[in-house]
Amino acid sequence: MESLFVSEVTVLGVGNTILSDEGFGVRVVEYLEKNFNFPENVALVDGGTLGVELLHFVTGTQKLLIVDSIDGGVAAGTTFHLIGDEIRKHFAQKISAHEVGIQDVLTMLELTGKLPHVELIGTQPFSLEAGTELTPQMSKLVPTFADKAVEILRSWNLEVTR
Repeated sequence: MESLFVSEVTVLGVGNTILSDEGFGVRVVEYLEKNFNFPENVALVDGGTLGVELLHFVTGTQKLLIVDSIDGGVAAGTTFHLIGDEIRKHFAQKISAHEVGIQDVLTMLELTGKLPHVELIGTQPFSLEAGTELTPQMSKLVPTFADKAVEILRSWNLEVTR
């Protein structure tokens, strides 16, 4: 399955924006869009809770950076940077519906021989209560994670400017 939307590099923000901190990944991608300039070969994608439908946006990408709130059963605010198989181990727990979808997408890409280099950054949420705003503690982390995403993209030899 080829995608009409494919870029060489995809930054994918995922999460449910009506469950407060669960929408962290989406909010980081929104921040990146507003505050940075990216080369044409980089796509910023608000993946929300699309799940398997994300396959249309990532099939054919060579490098994939996922930004997400990550329930690792640790203290709120704990940060994560997972690469390759570490991501699969995390998603094996299938914490939320979109995480099930991401695991399925990665599995399908692997089965078709199109699994890109994948990295995931995120943080343990402070709250998953209903609400469209991040908690104040999580909001403070958005610029930090945007900078981390830019750092990773630059390590992939991409020119990202403010």
